[in-house]
Amino acid sequence: MSKGNSTPLTDELYAYMLAHTPPLDAVQRDLVDTTYRQLPGNAGMQSAEEQGPLLAFLVRLIRARHIVEVGTFTGFSALAMAQALPADGRLITCDVSEEWTAYARRAWAEAGVADRVELRIGPALDTLRAMPAEPHIDFAYLDADKVNYVPYWEELVPRMRQGGVIATDNVFYGGGVTDQDATGAAAAIKEFNDRVRGDERMESVMLPVADGVTLSRKR
Repeated sequence: MSKGNSTPLTDELYAYMLAHTPPLDAVQRDLVDTTYRQLPGNAGMQSAEEQGPLLAFLVRLIRARHIVEVGTFTGFSALAMAQALPADGRLITCDVSEEWTAYARRAWAEAGVADRVELRIGPALDTLRAMPAEPHIDFAYLDADKVNYVPYWEELVPRMRQGGVIATDNVFYGGGVTDQDATGAAAAIKEFNDRVRGDERMESVMLPVADGVTLSRKR
C-alpha cells in the first residue's frame, strides 16, 4: 500500500525509469552482465543498475576529488564513480576478495580509469583506521557487510570534509528493517538507520532507490 504521493514501482515503470536515466556505457554494461553470468549466486551484491548513474551524478554535483568506497565486489559502483572523477581524482575502495575484485580491475583498466582507483584488500575497518584522521574525504559509498555499518560510519564521519556526502546502500534490507523482531544483518541495519537519524554531525535523507539509499551530508 502506497502512502501520500508515492507511486508503486512496477516492472513497467522501472523499465521506463531506466530508459530515462543515463545509460550504462559499454564497459559498465559488460561488467554488470558478466557479474550476473559468472557469479549468479552473489550477483545480488552488485549495486542496482540505476545506482551507477546516480553515484556518478553525485560525484560531479559536489565536485568530489577524493572518494572512499567500502565494499567493492566486482567494481560496478567504483567504475561509475571513477569515471565521474577529474583526471587527478582518487578513489580508494576496500574489499576482502581477490576473486571478485579481479573483475573490477579488468573493467577499470578497460575504461581507462585504473590510475584513479586504489584497491585495498583487507578488513575495511583496518583500511579506514589507517587513513588520516583529519577531514579529507569528499564522497563515500558504503555498501559492504551490514553488521559493520555502524563502525564504518563512525570511522568515515570524522574524516568527511564539511559538505562531504556519504551514500549508504541497502538501508531497507529487503524490507527487513520493518520487522520488530529482526535479527542479524537486518537488526544491524535498523541500528544503523537509527544512528544516522540521530547523528547531529550529519544531515540525512532516506530515499526509496533500489534497496534503499541514505544520503548524508556533513554539516
